[in-house]
Amino acid sequence: MAVPTDHRPDRRRLLLPGLLSPEPGLETYWVRAGGVTGVRLAAGDELTVVDLEGRQIAELTTLRLADTQQPVLDLVPDGPATVLRDLVGRATRIPDPVVAHLVRQGLDPTRLDAARLFGQWSPAGATETFTAQAPGTVVVAAPGGEMWLDAVEANPPSDLLIELRRAERGVVRPPPLPEPLAEPIMDFRVNSATALGYEVKAGQYIQIIDVEGRQCSDFLAFGSHRLQEGLERGLDSTATRYFMGQAYPQPGLYGKFYDQDMQPLVEVVQDTVGRHDTFGLACNPKYYEDMGYPGHVNCTENFNAELDQFGIAPRAGWPALNLFYNTAFDGQNQLVFDEPWSRPGDYVLMRAGTDLVCASSACPDDVDPSNGWVPTDVHVRVYDAERKFSMAIAHRVTPEQPAELTKQTAFHPRTSALTRQFTEYRGYWLPASFDGHGPQEEYWACRERVAVMDLSPLRKFEVLGPDAEALLQYGLTRNIRKLSHGQVVYSAVCNETGGMIDDCTVFRLGDTNFRFVCGDEYTGTWLREQAERLGLDRVWVKHSTDQMHNVAVQGPASRDTLRDLIWTPDTQPAFTDLTWFRFAVGRLGDHNGIPILVSRTGYSGELGYELWCHPDHGPELWDAVWEAGQPHGMLPLGLDALDMLRIESGLVFAGYDFSDQVDPYEAGVGFTVPLKTKEDDFSGRDALLARKASPQRKLVGLELDGNEPAGHGDCVHAGRFQVGVVTSATRSPVLRKNVALCRMAVEHAEIGTDVEIGKLDGHRKRIPARVVRFPFYDPDKERPRS
Repeated sequence: MAVPTDHRPDRRRLLLPGLLSPEPGLETYWVRAGGVTGVRLAAGDELTVVDLEGRQIAELTTLRLADTQQPVLDLVPDGPATVLRDLVGRATRIPDPVVAHLVRQGLDPTRLDAARLFGQWSPAGATETFTAQAPGTVVVAAPGGEMWLDAVEANPPSDLLIELRRAERGVVRPPPLPEPLAEPIMDFRVNSATALGYEVKAGQYIQIIDVEGRQCSDFLAFGSHRLQEGLERGLDSTATRYFMGQAYPQPGLYGKFYDQDMQPLVEVVQDTVGRHDTFGLACNPKYYEDMGYPGHVNCTENFNAELDQFGIAPRAGWPALNLFYNTAFDGQNQLVFDEPWSRPGDYVLMRAGTDLVCASSACPDDVDPSNGWVPTDVHVRVYDAERKFSMAIAHRVTPEQPAELTKQTAFHPRTSALTRQFTEYRGYWLPASFDGHGPQEEYWACRERVAVMDLSPLRKFEVLGPDAEALLQYGLTRNIRKLSHGQVVYSAVCNETGGMIDDCTVFRLGDTNFRFVCGDEYTGTWLREQAERLGLDRVWVKHSTDQMHNVAVQGPASRDTLRDLIWTPDTQPAFTDLTWFRFAVGRLGDHNGIPILVSRTGYSGELGYELWCHPDHGPELWDAVWEAGQPHGMLPLGLDALDMLRIESGLVFAGYDFSDQVDPYEAGVGFTVPLKTKEDDFSGRDALLARKASPQRKLVGLELDGNEPAGHGDCVHAGRFQVGVVTSATRSPVLRKNVALCRMAVEHAEIGTDVEIGKLDGHRKRIPARVVRFPFYDPDKERPRS
């Protein structure tokens, strides 16, 4: 008799990366480049330090308990603890928590020594493992300084990973709470299946933390002054969605939550999850009764009991900001829900817009996936109004990695003085447009004169070592072996099915040195995976985005703007001699200036350059470029204007014009796949050969009749049936018409073919359009080559 599949002992289990480790006793901690992490050890605990990207030194400082003479680890210090000493010397309002802990223990971090692990050529994934001989503390640091652009071989600092396997494997420890963002004025636990009420003052910050992950926390807030007047004015989801134009508030321009009188009560400042709910009620008796669970504990009755002390009348169901609740509308407009996205320690930070009475719950729902089937605790901290916290949304490159909050670029001190219109883009705040100008004026400055734009969110990686060329030759569609020193090439990056996982530019700095610039941070991880799979053990892919930010200077006057600004040594091309897709390493002003790299590249369809520098030098570079550009009518350029420029010029954008389901031919960048001249194998080659032989879709340009615009995702029809989809669209100022990029069935891709763009349901409204040659603007690329 056959054994049922579900009962086979080797049946694979669900993967839940990022949650608590399935290995009993395993704890993981990250050490940021240039930072420190401290962990407590008990005798017998096993500590493993992992050099994730390779070539990263680790400093280990051990501190034994006062009543023991036995060393914590079998390590002999061989030098000063440079990172700890450097952190003490930095003047900040909030000291590093590890340093603060050492000071509280009566230790002087400036006098501590460390043992050094790994080295200049340690391979990616290298490990060192130690067993604790006695209880104590170990501090792991990842030293790192500035990556100089004119260095012979760049080696940016990178993160380390700590894996700690406890000797007491059977002891289940709750996950540690994240360190407070500042000194809290309230700090309390909301136990599972309960709720608590509390008061906060205007300007104070409320941090709601999911302790173990996948736990919903309903949040209520009422204006205190209105309560004193006998009026209940609380969070109103409908008013909030109306004013914010989205399903729930998020940090940035659209982050406020309103009451029914349309007054803002709270503003979302930081969010490490990015998936919440404002459509459902807090769970209530009727919900459980209808499910067949009468008498089930619920958030609504918990809230009623807590809010009674503030004179707030009970309700049968409370409309709430349902934090961490994972809801969505499906294709049939049905409200559906599933397990939350939140991980242990994830949080939402909100700022009170007025004095508030608040209530937070730890939802008791255990009859569906809303709490991952197992309700757990929630933790609340309140911070003083004098503290200032930056707006931030969190991103994770992979589910296992810690959340990265939205950052400011090196040029933010200058751009923020020119606009408040910032949007979150790939983990950074970038200007959407500039006050006093707007997208159209910024667009014309680039087309007719010169404009400057912050493009620092581009992800940069140093690909180094004897196997660097071989790795890029396999990972990219372009023939990297033909790339010369000082040359840049644009390429697609494809998976084994031929789908584009990214596009990129590659700079060849030397025989074994490349700079890989792409859009998605995961692409660097993917390159490391390919190196391991191919057995290329003499290549390092080092993340260098935090070591290099860049501005684009674009427009007909860009060369004249920069002519007297860029100095290059005799070993590099002169700035005025740089041709299209070439670069030089030089200095700003003269040989004493800050190091920069200048490349003749851009994303506007105009003559243009990109200037790359260390973030510490960002304001100085911006000031110099801005001053040089004023005689030429320079304006700053935001993302809104850039979108108009790049669509006119037929430049594709990830997530719109291509994805891992779209090959380079379908994305309009088939020129990046030299199947005839690149003899070496590369990722996706066989699939691309088949796709090219039997094409199904093609990227085409559309011109629309009339003034009705198209939008990303609009269906394109030939008669009743859909034959394409709009990937990008804009109103072209220079062409004075609406244009769109469209992924079209090859049967309808011939220039001159008439089609219709469907609006509403795709049939009740159609915009006539025809297939035209693209790029729409300067199709032969004469302007950037000029």
